[in-house]
Amino acid sequence: MNLSGVLALILLAGVSLGASAAPLTAEEAAGKRLYRQGLSASGEAIMARVGAADMLLPATSLPCANCHGADGLGRPEGGVRPPPLNWARLTSTYGQQQVNGRSYPAYSESTLAIAIEQGRDPGHNRLDPSMPRFLLSMKDQRNLTAYLKRLADERDPGLDAETLHLGTLLPSQGPLAEEGATVAAVLNGSVARINQAGGIHGRQLRLTVIDPGPDRASAGKALQRLIEQEQVFALIAPLAPALDSELASRLEQSGVPLIGALSLLGSVQASPQIFEPLPGLREQLIALADYATASLRVLQGPTLIAYPDDPAQTLAAQNLGQYLQDHGWQKVHLQAYDPTADALPLGSRSVFYLGTGGGFSRLATRLQSAGQVPYLFAASSQVAGDLLQVPDGFTRRVFLAYPFVPSDWTQTGRMALTLLREGQGLGAQHAVLQVGAYASMLLLSEGMKQAGRDASREKLVAALEGLHDFDTGLTPRLSFGPGRRLGLSGAHVVTVDLPDQRFYLVAPYKPIVASP
Repeated sequence: MNLSGVLALILLAGVSLGASAAPLTAEEAAGKRLYRQGLSASGEAIMARVGAADMLLPATSLPCANCHGADGLGRPEGGVRPPPLNWARLTSTYGQQQVNGRSYPAYSESTLAIAIEQGRDPGHNRLDPSMPRFLLSMKDQRNLTAYLKRLADERDPGLDAETLHLGTLLPSQGPLAEEGATVAAVLNGSVARINQAGGIHGRQLRLTVIDPGPDRASAGKALQRLIEQEQVFALIAPLAPALDSELASRLEQSGVPLIGALSLLGSVQASPQIFEPLPGLREQLIALADYATASLRVLQGPTLIAYPDDPAQTLAAQNLGQYLQDHGWQKVHLQAYDPTADALPLGSRSVFYLGTGGGFSRLATRLQSAGQVPYLFAASSQVAGDLLQVPDGFTRRVFLAYPFVPSDWTQTGRMALTLLREGQGLGAQHAVLQVGAYASMLLLSEGMKQAGRDASREKLVAALEGLHDFDTGLTPRLSFGPGRRLGLSGAHVVTVDLPDQRFYLVAPYKPIVASP
């Protein structure tokens, strides 16, 4: 190739890069919304005819991106192979022949409209019957076509040739400030390590940390800032309990994936966008219940489930109560409990506790004062910091669920965490948060590597979904899948010798088998 040809290619590359960097016009943005969500710019419902019977369905249930992908590349599924929606290829005489072998003219804007609305290609051949025929206004069709012209060049926000932009919400003040600082240190240390090793596919990681503030309103604004102003590619290990009940819906609306939803108060709602390396509160409580069912004679009860007046934990308590009753437990009683004021019904043989650490020790002290020493069950992430205040009379009667134990740590994993702690000035406090954040960064890194240089949010989600037996070096091996977003679906069960402050593993990690 001569010099002029090389210069021409460079100029063309520059034009392409410039186009991909330019923001979408209002018309293109409306087309993107239609393509990904099946929503019209007018706000009116869009319908589509499906199959030989022309069944009418809302376009929101089968938007273009469902089959062709958010990136327009198309992915074979169920014997159907949706073609890639690359505008240059669609308008090429030879582009479609590579897919189906037929010979027909290149697409134009008008023949594309016919394909979308009538299901026929430019040669008037009928398209695969699985292709919906959308009932679009002229404006919606123009918007969709405008976006398809940009689709091949558009990258998800937060990702360019040199940078991968991540975001998180971590408190810098208030009751969770210490926990927030711990997670921030782990994330910053992990980002520095990855960048020093050359980044991921040549991209350097950039992390934006925003304080979620004191309440739900401030946390919502902080999340909105990360998504809309900072335009992060993904969220990593946020600690914002005020958003636990709405995080899933907001991420699904924006298409932002989240790896490592850290929660000390309860389980974050399940979502296709959220991947959690460690078990949630529900899984830990079920692991405790399964151990007690198999090893302790407590099914006849009475059994008390004490929980704070909090929506997420109320739901967790109700789910646990149902699980116990479904597995032969009798006389199960639930009570919303304020450890500073409320009295508990006495006579329980077992007590499952949901809440904060201080409440756990006060509950134990109150029970012992009344001459009651039942079995106590709790998730370690909620009460571990308060164990030293539990009366010695509960020795070997306290059972805690742990996502990991020292025997899970490989030499490589232990060394990596030790170096990170030393580099960030961390001790062993908040170990569950440390390992959760560290494992989240490992997952993000592996997912982005598998997504490839031409990564997207959709490819990251698909890559994470395909991870099985992933070794963090600090936990049991993590596995995900199409309907599975928890890397660990169970927990270790540990009992405590309180006078000696020694912990004994009584039930190693085993994946739970329970209906959602």
